[in-house]
Parts: sequence; structure tokens; C-alpha cells
Amino acid sequence: MSTQRTRTACRTGTADGWRPAALGLLLLAAAPAAAPQGATVTARNPIALARPGETIVLTASQIRQALAVDDLRTVHVRDGAGQEILAQAIDTDDDGTFEELVFQADFAPSETRAFALAAGEPRVYTREQFRAYGRFVRERRDDFVWENDRVAHRMYGAALETWAQEPLISSAVDIWFKRTRRLVANDWYMVDDYHRDHGEGADMYSAGRSRGCGGSGIWAGGRLYPSANFLNSRVLANGPIRVVFELTYGTWDAGGTPVSETKRITLDAGSNMSRFESAYRTPRPAALVQAVGIKKNPGAVPTTSRDRGVLGTWEPNKTDGSEFGCAVVMDPALVVDFPQDDLNYLVAAKVPAGSPAAYYAGFGWTRSGDFAGSVDWEHYVQEFTRRLGAPIEISVVPR
Repeated sequence: MSTQRTRTACRTGTADGWRPAALGLLLLAAAPAAAPQGATVTARNPIALARPGETIVLTASQIRQALAVDDLRTVHVRDGAGQEILAQAIDTDDDGTFEELVFQADFAPSETRAFALAAGEPRVYTREQFRAYGRFVRERRDDFVWENDRVAHRMYGAALETWAQEPLISSAVDIWFKRTRRLVANDWYMVDDYHRDHGEGADMYSAGRSRGCGGSGIWAGGRLYPSANFLNSRVLANGPIRVVFELTYGTWDAGGTPVSETKRITLDAGSNMSRFESAYRTPRPAALVQAVGIKKNPGAVPTTSRDRGVLGTWEPNKTDGSEFGCAVVMDPALVVDFPQDDLNYLVAAKVPAGSPAAYYAGFGWTRSGDFAGSVDWEHYVQEFTRRLGAPIEISVVPR
């Protein structure tokens, strides 16, 4: 979970109350104060709910007000016992400067924890530390695949539209079922037999031209207008904790309004839910409504909650007799309806003027080891929405 309410606190001091009697002392007194050598992060869980694997996001501004550091890749984090915690610097706009530092920690209900920051050598990660990863897959007709230690997804690029073997025009979100904490995407593509479960899971979901599990489009005049396949991609962060990437979509006709889109997707280690942010562009200002969907499959049971902004399904996996659930979580204040079309259950929401349209989508599988059934999945989604509504409170001070 990355959404946080933050406040930065800095201590200030006054000069010593003495008057120099010699030039040497005068020069010593005039020298600038030593830069802070470390900082303390205080993180408070404001609700009586356990929060395992919470992602803490610190901005460069917060850190630099408390710690003299130029490159966030040199910032190290330790917990209250002095043990170093894995941390990742993120360049949010691909300009070569790192604007955020993320790390993860567990919080008991209403717990406050302290962490120490210090500058050191740039971090070098090992393969075993990576729990989130994504890449463009040219060899599979322009897939973009992303995963963490819980789930895996892919979306479809332009080359797939004209692939002679199996052409597909779709901006759906596909899902890959996983029952291992290991990152598998590269290995599955290499072997090219990932539609069968060899012990780690498999691609047993067919998104097709539907929205899959969390694809979006524009809702206008009582119908859905989705884009075609993405044209370009770029990766902004690639683990070990968080993967962030963007997909760009060419202009399409959304009920008489030309629309193009840049979609930013973020997935953190330990989470079943990806964050999607769609920045829509139109030739002139337009009040848009975005619809996000889940594919209608035989046996699926849909659920909706206007108060929580949730659309969900629980359904059988016809391939192996297991079950799984998909969920979409929107800002309830923006939700306008829960329509349907021939292919999808949908939740429609207003697109904020001047801001990306944001939502979360993800899934849980009974053979993952995390969910015994629909009750567990619904409980997970409920706690996810509670955590979104009560961000971890952060302060950073020099020490």
C-alpha cells in the first residue's frame, strides 16, 4: 500500500551563548554547523488493524530536510533493533533523479514504529531479494508482464493485433495464477509451456476482448469504448520491492470524443492488488467517465459495494477445479454506477478534472496458499480498502 498521509518535522537550534575572545575561536564559531549524519522515521498505524508488509514511501524532500544526501540510492534503513531493511530508490519520472525511497514493514494494530536512516554506499541487490519485477516481452508479440511474490499479470502490445497465429485486439488485464513466491515470468516465457501447471501455477485465464481482471475504457452513452493494444512501454522502477511502468495507447473514438491514454501501473511486493492510473487526453476539455471491468465467466458470482467502491467476483477455474476472485477498488466518491455489457461486469466512475483516474485491481486464487475460499478473499479486499482509507502517518526528523 503506497498511499500515505505524510508530515515532515525538522528540529532547529540556536547558536551557543558565548562570545569569542580570539580570531581562531571566531573562525571556528563562524563555520557552518555539521550536516545531520542520520534521521529518524516515525511511522504510526492510525487504525486497530494489523498491516503486514506495509509499504512506506519517503520523498526526497522529506529525507533531505533531515539528512544530507544527494542520491537516494545511498540511503540505508534500519529498524528499531538495528537490522538493515531492504529499501528501493525510485525515479518517478525517468529524469535520472530519484524522488522516492520505499521500504516495507509490518505493523500491529495502532502500532507506532521508528526507523533509522543513514547515508552509505549505494545498495546492490541480490537476485534473491527481488519480489517484484516486470518487462516488455518482444518475443511474445509485445506482451508486457509484471509480477510479485503473489500474482502475475500481462497486457497486450501492438504486434499481437496482427499475429497470424492468434491475433487479438484488446487492452484487457490478463492474470497468471501463481502458487510459488518465486518470480516466474522469465522462466515461463523461456520454456513456453505456461498454460499447464507444473507445480508453480499457470496461465489458465482467458481475457480475450473482455476487460479481464481490471481493464478499463471510457463509458459513454450507455456503452463501453475501450482502447486497442498498447503502442509503447517504459519501466520506471523494477524491484526489488516495487515495479512501476507505463503503457501508452493511441487515439480511439470514445462515443464521438477522440481519446488517448497513458496508463501507469504499480505493484508492490506482498500485495495482490496493482494500482492503475490512467491519464486521458482529449483535443478539448471533456467530462469523461471511466469504466473498469471484470470478465463475465460462467459460474461467476458478482458483488458490488457503493460505499467501499468495490466490484468483485468469485468464480470457478474450469481448468483445474480451483476457485478465484477478482476485485476492482475505486474511490467511492467518484463511483456513478455498476453497469454491465455482454462481456463484463463494470464499475463506472468520474475522471477527475486535470488528474489521472486511479483504481486498484487484483485477484486471489485458492491454490496460492493465501485464500481458502471466497470468505478469505472478501476479508482481504475489505482490509485492503480500510488500509487505503487510513494511510500510515509519517514524520522524518534529524538525529
